[in-house]
Amino acid sequence: MKILVFGATGMVGKILVQQALMMGHQVKAFGRNVFSSFDMDQKNLELIKGALFDEGDVLHALQGVDAVLSALGGGFDGQDKTRTLGMKNIIAQMNKAKVNRIIGIGGLGVLNATDNSLLIDQESYPQEYVPVGKEHQVAWEYLQASDLDWTFVCPPNIQNQGPTGSYTTNANYPPEINNYSINAGDLAMFMLNELQKNQYIKQRVGISN
Repeated sequence: MKILVFGATGMVGKILVQQALMMGHQVKAFGRNVFSSFDMDQKNLELIKGALFDEGDVLHALQGVDAVLSALGGGFDGQDKTRTLGMKNIIAQMNKAKVNRIIGIGGLGVLNATDNSLLIDQESYPQEYVPVGKEHQVAWEYLQASDLDWTFVCPPNIQNQGPTGSYTTNANYPPEINNYSINAGDLAMFMLNELQKNQYIKQRVGISN
């Protein structure tokens, strides 16, 4: 499979690229600093320097790919629009390029609470995470409004650790056993496995180690 990774130079993005290559995929890594973050001579890896908000750059990168993995990051104060406007542009250019499958990363607050409202809207939700949670919510709403086959993974705290292969998931709600932590390696592993299994099409996913 040929995969395009957005946010490829971030913590999860780098692991996504390396795991995808180890699994035998062809990978395009997109970003402003990809040439300083990856070995140019790695087999099956194509580095694409581009701007996320540039329609032409994103459309060019999408040519010939089978699926998109989005590990977009940004600030936590609600001022950084990378997650929202970036997702909006990715969706628009995927439609033009006729690429239909995307798996993106959101946040825990976009999952459902027991009353089916969003966790982010609960009084008990930590207020310091609300601004970035609202950004994740808008990105998810862009996906919902699209015709793409999307999956939106909504992790709790992401730890800069490799994969253990031991994690639990749940559709649209947090996992029943939730330790509120997930290793970046396991998050990447789930996303790549989901590309093969297509278990959570048009769904959010709660995940935890």
